[in-house]
Amino acid sequence: MKSQYFYKSVLALAILGLASCKPSAESVNTVVPNKGNADFSRYIAVGNSLTSGYADGGLYLDGQKNSFPLMIAEQMKTVGGGSFSTPFFQDSQADGSGYKYITGFNADGTPKIADQNTHNAVRGQVTIPGFGSVTLFTKYTGDLNNYGVPGIKLAHITYAPYGNLNGFYERLLPGNAGTNNTKYLDFVTAKPFTFFSMWLGNNDILGYATGGGVGDVPTPKSDFAALYNLAVSTLKKGGTGGTGAKGVVATIPDVTATAFFRTVTLASILATVHASPGGASVENIYIQPASGPVRPATAADLFVLPLGSAGLIGKADPKGPYGLSPYNPIENQYVLDKDEVAIVNDYVASYNATIRSVAAANDLAVMDANAMLKEYGSGKVVNGAVVSGAYITGNLFSLDGIHLTPMGYAITANGFINAINAKYGSSIPIVDVTKYRGVKFP
Repeated sequence: MKSQYFYKSVLALAILGLASCKPSAESVNTVVPNKGNADFSRYIAVGNSLTSGYADGGLYLDGQKNSFPLMIAEQMKTVGGGSFSTPFFQDSQADGSGYKYITGFNADGTPKIADQNTHNAVRGQVTIPGFGSVTLFTKYTGDLNNYGVPGIKLAHITYAPYGNLNGFYERLLPGNAGTNNTKYLDFVTAKPFTFFSMWLGNNDILGYATGGGVGDVPTPKSDFAALYNLAVSTLKKGGTGGTGAKGVVATIPDVTATAFFRTVTLASILATVHASPGGASVENIYIQPASGPVRPATAADLFVLPLGSAGLIGKADPKGPYGLSPYNPIENQYVLDKDEVAIVNDYVASYNATIRSVAAANDLAVMDANAMLKEYGSGKVVNGAVVSGAYITGNLFSLDGIHLTPMGYAITANGFINAINAKYGSSIPIVDVTKYRGVKFP
């Protein structure tokens, strides 16, 4: 069996299957702008990659220009909002950290995906003792409202050396890697502000899930609760010199419902194997779960998106064809087995209970990102545009299967705006999501 043939076929089957969702209609409401009982004169956005505009496996200029905080800030200007500064990469380094893009299509309709990094913003590498190599990016100087840092966890917000370990955070700090000791929570509150959004906590479970339960561990629930309380109580003060701030927080999406886990499925793998030479008699796909012996995969086990491009399924080996023999099973890093799925669901539920509880105790608005992404992932029509969780064709998820497209970020911006309006009696106009693209085609 040819691995390249397998990848094309399984991706094509997945795209066709996921694109068949049933949509429902939605329209943009016309409102008279009103700030209600909130002050939006200086809005800041605190968060991780989703806040920064990260997409297609990287942080780059076009993604930054389509971040949901920037969209919110533009709408806030109608109700007294001020300027909003994003740490944009320079035009000459618009590829930023590098990202994935579609170069064309194969004869069977599946996409050809490549890496774009010709005009990147990488300024070098540095080795941090006890940690390893860190990629450094061109420094940003100037005003700042979007504090999104890809990769940041709650445990990092009070860790002083973190500015030496994360190149995306390091580029925002004045010092070079190895000399930084500014805690993230201190950094975002160094200036006064009147309103904030906070979407932290996603990475506290994401790495465990996307790594198939290998290489990372979920943040302990008690630690998550303590750090989330600290973050909110600190932000409510409105920063150094501030007189208090109102804000909105967001729940953590169900990562197992993303295109990263719903594209390469057991059904699509088996269908492709059966259609390949000599594969008609194959009955099982074998996996190595996190614990216990090798076993046949079930529909409750979730395969990660990179398995489709790894070129491994059916690959000849003395132990037997990869994934098709119990002696050569799919490795754990390529599958989130049913027990690991249960662990992810348990932690996400606990984290979200904490988020809602802390928000209620501090009288903050809550944007239920978990429910929102499931709603749109199942399929909707928004002003004539079809949105679903289908990989590439669904308009919601970018090419990495986790982060959003500009259209997906516009939907997210509206989720935040609706939550703010409901809590503070404001009438911030929502975004017309059809002005933003889904996955970019050649």
